[in-house]
Amino acid sequence: MLLRLALAAGLAGLSLPAFAVTADQLVAKNLEARGGADKLRAITSMHTVGKMRLGGNLEAKTETFALAPDKFRQELSLQGLTAVQSWDGQQAWAINPFEGRRDPQKLSGDDTKDLVQSADIAGPLLDAQKKGERIEYLGTEDIDGTDAHKLRVTFKNGDSRVIYLDPDQFLEIRVVDHRIVRGQEQVQTTDVGEYEKVDGVYFPFEQGQNHIESAELNKPIDAAMFSFPTAKH
Repeated sequence: MLLRLALAAGLAGLSLPAFAVTADQLVAKNLEARGGADKLRAITSMHTVGKMRLGGNLEAKTETFALAPDKFRQELSLQGLTAVQSWDGQQAWAINPFEGRRDPQKLSGDDTKDLVQSADIAGPLLDAQKKGERIEYLGTEDIDGTDAHKLRVTFKNGDSRVIYLDPDQFLEIRVVDHRIVRGQEQVQTTDVGEYEKVDGVYFPFEQGQNHIESAELNKPIDAAMFSFPTAKH
């Protein structure tokens, strides 16, 4: 059962003065606000269905499948065509009929980065040190009138993500990804919000242009769906 969490409602008693904040404190508050580290660690799978606003009154159906600890697949369907991107923990591949490619194509290197990060269901703030990530506190910044706390996560591959946390709820309101793709830095900003509770854990149902309509955790997902297809479908 989903319970909408209004970001404006706040979580009583959690506010921290900026001068006293450390990265570890903010991470702990974020994990607590999302449902607790133990519940996040217990997630074995996640399946979402939603829609992406493409402009011009066009909306595409989106569907994602994640299987802990390292598998992720996303689909985007529009006008009878479905694009697929998948990561099975070792190999990434894609089908993109919108570019005339109906057969699966293997991806490598920089093209896999977004998929690899998406496979981390609980996100980079959980058990960061074990994953080889480094987290730094960067102070605060005004985000649409909110004096948000900034955390920078540096991944093992050298890419980074700046996470903006609401100062009252300590939930993410914006993420900015910095990735090196073919020698050039690419920056992607995503505003997130409209948190809903799924099996005791809060997830943002608004993620940039993508709106999640339903989500379920810990349901069986066939691991074979993430692997490179061995035959034409």
